[in-house]
Amino acid sequence: MMAGQGRWLPAFAVLVLATGLGAGTALGYWLTARHYQPLLAGALGAAAHAGEALAGCNTTRGALEGQVGEQNLALQRLALAERQRAMKATAAASQAHGAAGAQYQAANRLQQERTGGDPAAAAGSLIDQELGL
Repeated sequence: MMAGQGRWLPAFAVLVLATGLGAGTALGYWLTARHYQPLLAGALGAAAHAGEALAGCNTTRGALEGQVGEQNLALQRLALAERQRAMKATAAASQAHGAAGAQYQAANRLQQERTGGDPAAAAGSLIDQELGL
């Protein structure tokens, strides 16, 4: 061995080691990319599909919120109409009750006159008449 050859040997070993390390790193990167690329593509596709589904859900939610608002307004209108009908019915029933009371008293007086003024006989005559006797 020559005296000059010993100086290059450590430098050559470092060069070989660096080249091996670089080649190993490149091979590891390539293998990793090859393994994870389909997984990443599938995940990106699933994320895109989920985004489309979310957009559809948001659109549907907006439509449903509008329909619920319309239904609430319709229910409010129906409740108001029901309250108005109840007030009218109460007033009509009160008016009918008053009118019927006066007519009932007049009918009692007429019946008492026909039966000689006896309330029991008048009631008996009305009951017989209702029963068809």
